[in-house]
Amino acid sequence: MNRIAGHYDNGLDRNPANYAPLTPLTFLERAASVHPNVWAVIHGEVRYSWSQTYARCRRLASALARSGIGRGDTVAVLAPNVPAIFEAHFAVPMAGAVLNAINVRSDPAIVAFMLEHGEAKIFIVDTEFGVLAKEAVSNLRAPPRIIALNEIVHPEGAAALAGEQDYEAFLDTGDPAFAWRVPEDEWDAISLNYTSGTTGHPKGVVYHHRGAHLLALGNTLAWNMGRHPVYLWTLPMFHCNGWCFPWTLAAVAGTSVCLRKVEPKPIFDAIADLGVTHLCGAPIVLSLLINASEADRRPLPRRVEVMTAAAPPPAAILQAMEKDGFHVTHVYGLTEVYGPAVVCSWHDEWDELSPELKAQKKARQGVRYHVLDDLMIADPETMVPVPKDSETMGEVFMRGNVVMKGYLKNPEATREAFSGGWFHTGDLGVWHPDGYIEIKDRSKDIIISGGENISSIEVENVLYRHPSVLEAAVVARPDDKWGETPCAFVALKDAGKDTAPEDLIAFCRDEMAHYKVPKSVIFGPLPKTSTGKIQKRILRDRAKQLRAE
Repeated sequence: MNRIAGHYDNGLDRNPANYAPLTPLTFLERAASVHPNVWAVIHGEVRYSWSQTYARCRRLASALARSGIGRGDTVAVLAPNVPAIFEAHFAVPMAGAVLNAINVRSDPAIVAFMLEHGEAKIFIVDTEFGVLAKEAVSNLRAPPRIIALNEIVHPEGAAALAGEQDYEAFLDTGDPAFAWRVPEDEWDAISLNYTSGTTGHPKGVVYHHRGAHLLALGNTLAWNMGRHPVYLWTLPMFHCNGWCFPWTLAAVAGTSVCLRKVEPKPIFDAIADLGVTHLCGAPIVLSLLINASEADRRPLPRRVEVMTAAAPPPAAILQAMEKDGFHVTHVYGLTEVYGPAVVCSWHDEWDELSPELKAQKKARQGVRYHVLDDLMIADPETMVPVPKDSETMGEVFMRGNVVMKGYLKNPEATREAFSGGWFHTGDLGVWHPDGYIEIKDRSKDIIISGGENISSIEVENVLYRHPSVLEAAVVARPDDKWGETPCAFVALKDAGKDTAPEDLIAFCRDEMAHYKVPKSVIFGPLPKTSTGKIQKRILRDRAKQLRAE
């Protein structure tokens, strides 16, 4: 339908005085000018204020530009949570380029695919992953230029990167007064994030400046962050650009406390010694904290805000976190929506509920972020919304400004993901009468046993209530009679060494309908992604092998 011009259109055009493309880069400039002396980054003995961080980012952007990097070029980074990857979140797009932060737990073949598919021109590599990087680029037709990050020298990695330019030396070639500009179009790409690729090659999810700006602000609203929070990086910055928190922290002039490895002792030490107020992580991070040894623990000097997502957190873990002095905010999202886009927004009256009921409320994914335009659960075929009855299952759909541009060089997958004018998440859930959604499973994780749908998450939540269970994952195991039956993979706490599979099966029979009870329980460590998600694809393969045996 053609838009008819009216008197509100005549002589009221956009101009530089009343319109500027949205970009999170302006948050950095503001933090440096308004709060120049507030610490932006703390990493061991290294400390940079916001004015120093701004200068370092401008130097990096300038050095990239002098190396021929410009609009639409890709700069890849392979590094843990150290200052350089934080700086790259600003400097790379300040040069007009696109940041591709790569999962450090990827294998060489996957890293090579990402570099080639994204056409990376420069590759910033921490020496800890020097061997991985060199193997990845060894067979590329057009290998990127490598910049070596010698933040902590790892002998093998350093040897592999010998002869490559040092990151700090590269910064020295840049101008701290570099005259960067905001993008001409807020739809310009700001970053490239690859999905975990459960089948075939991972897909390259493209973010734009507008979405990154809005999601960064959405985080502050959803989490009520205020001014100058001290944020501990227990979430990888390579995962959905750290859920956009590098840009969020610039918006609130907060402090980033970097952490190379996620372990209980340094987390508790940072909280006690550095004034940490906020941290993010998958439920595995929460499990690390509540199961930490007394030797690793420190008393919490204040309530610590924790944002969790990835796999739906079991209510038992949420309850234990609250008991230990952490205040948990549950969010939900995907790589395709810049990280978190749904939040379990709390109601004051829920404070009066019992701890068990509060944890059940908090285990729900919730309602849309302020910056997500729409959210629904609907029939995946007809896209008709399901009733808000807490029972009818449907697929989760989203749309709005914080949905990706699409999949890089994959128009067919992009069209499929956006079919019908909504983003298809592939997650299944129910809609509650109060409008809150609750994820029940990924579509591929639903177990169909004897014609009945079984939510693997429901079974896992029951298992987590057993005092001996540290971690649990339930998948389908092929069965000649029932088609599929639930198979539980369980990691036990030390205190559960005398627990037998039959004990957990009996526990489940007392807690749920018998057709949902696992028919088999396998003990042992669970395979995980770098962000703490349990790799159910691997477990499904194991379950199939168990059937064959």
